[in-house]
Formats: sequence, structure tokens, C-alpha cells
Amino acid sequence: MELATKSTTRKSSPRLEVKFRRIWKFKLLYVLLLPAFAWVFIFDYLPLYGVSIAFMDYNVIQGFPGSSWAGLKHFNMLFESDMFLNAFKNTLIISLYKMISGFICPILLALALNEIRTVWFKKTLQTAVYLPRFVSWVVYGGIITILLSPETGIINKFIEFFGGKPAYLLVEPNYFRAILVVTDAMKEMGWAAIIYIAAIAGLNPEVYEAAIVDGATRFKRIIHVTLPGITSTIVVIFILRVGYVMSAGLDQVINLYNPMVFEVGDILDTYIYRVGIEQFNLSLAAAADVIKGVIGLLLVLTANHIAKRINPDSGIF
Repeated sequence: MELATKSTTRKSSPRLEVKFRRIWKFKLLYVLLLPAFAWVFIFDYLPLYGVSIAFMDYNVIQGFPGSSWAGLKHFNMLFESDMFLNAFKNTLIISLYKMISGFICPILLALALNEIRTVWFKKTLQTAVYLPRFVSWVVYGGIITILLSPETGIINKFIEFFGGKPAYLLVEPNYFRAILVVTDAMKEMGWAAIIYIAAIAGLNPEVYEAAIVDGATRFKRIIHVTLPGITSTIVVIFILRVGYVMSAGLDQVINLYNPMVFEVGDILDTYIYRVGIEQFNLSLAAAADVIKGVIGLLLVLTANHIAKRINPDSGIF
């Protein structure tokens, strides 16, 4: 037994020495990471203690020590609530549409920008599609409201031009989800395309030259060279987007929706906002947020597992 213990100690100590040497070699890089670690710990891990509110009849005055435990009471209330179930359904539908558009549009945009050969035009177009990302949804929502206005909106002017009747599209339940998806894609796809543009820039140009020698057209080079070359990046981005399925965009929805479209536009984020902030029922809001977080985690783990089964080199962990 003693010999076995000594042998394992001898085997493990060199590994530890190698790790410590590696850490010491890149110590400045680890120092640069400290603020990021501190940020994640303070704002992501410390607040996890607040999850216990979901299992309490929480009283702000009495605090955590004085509040009584309620078990799964608030979770049962949520699943018996028609408003919560409707918000849950809307979140899944809107997020699925956004995930499809927000996943495909940046890839197509990156491929299109990569094919532009005029440098000044390419840079100008890149800047133009990036800019909406830096505009808050308060301002962007106001612009959308003006564009869709029945009196002055340019969209309704086109509808009138083709013989249709102007309508206030933001109060039409049949169009509201489509408006959310389209405006979100317009605002975010330029910024999301940066990662794909960087991945394309890292591809070996000799592969393109070989494809050109073999007579491959631009379209064939995109299909057989560019897309396979950025597959790992696409998989990682897709897995990360799956984790946000339960977040349909609080900033966007709260600036665009109204009582006329609550049935199709109310999502979990707006439901949590109303219950937690307006009604001040913190326990019920925390329970809804716990459900949202757990489902998001399960979806990420499932997507990562499927990606690893398909391609062992893909996935994020």
C-alpha cells in the first residue's frame, strides 16, 4: 500500500509541477482574466443565493431569516396560471422564430460581405449593418413605431400604393410576432455576423486558390470551402443561442407590445417583470425565473451533447 501511495504521489506531482509552471509562464494573462472572474462571481454566482426566494413566502421587511418556507407552492401556482402558461407558450414560439432568423441571417450576411471585392464599399456596408446594434431598444422601438404608424408610416404608404388599407400593425395580433422577429434580425444580425466574418478571414486562402484552379464557381466555393471551414464556429454559436431560447427579448417586447397584443406578445420576461416589479410578488417571479433558467440549462446541455455525438470536435464543453 505504501509503495502504491508513493508511486501515485510521484506520478501526480510532476503533473502539478507542469500545471504550475504553465500558469506561472502565462501569469500576466491570468491577471488580465481576474476582473472578468470577479465580474462573473459577483454578478452571476453570488446572486444564486436569491434563488431560495422561489421556495419561500418572502417578506422584504423580515428578509431571508424571517420568511417562512413554502416548498413548491409558487411553482404549483405558476402551472395553474393561464397567464404564465400563455407567456411560456409565446416565449417558445417567438424565441424559436428568432433563433432561426438570428442564426441564418448573420451567416448569409457574412457570406455576402465576404464576396464583396471593393474594399471601401465592403467597409461602408459593414459599418452600416453594425450601427443598429448600438441603438437602444427605446430609440429603436420609437423608430419602428413611427415607421408602422397608420398616418405617417412608410410601410402603410406602400400598402396604400398597392391598393391596401392602412392599419396600425403594432396592435394587430396576427402581425406582432412577425414584427418582433424581423426587427430583431435587422438590429442584431450585423453585429452577430462579426464572428462569422472573423472565422472566414481565418480560412486558408490556398484552399480557395485550389478550388478556383479546379473550376469552382463562387457559389460552389461557398458551399464546399467556406461553409465547411466555419462549421465549428456555427455549431458553437448555435449551442449558445439555444441557451437563450427562454429569453425572447425583454427590451424589445416591453417597448413594442400593448394590451391589444398581450395574447401573442406576452413572454416570460414581461410576465416576471409584471409579477415581480408591479405586483411585488418576488417569490412568484423568482419561481418563474428558476423555471426559465433550468430549461435553458437543459437545452444547452442537450444541444452540446447532440453536437458532440455528431462531431466529437464540436461543442463548447
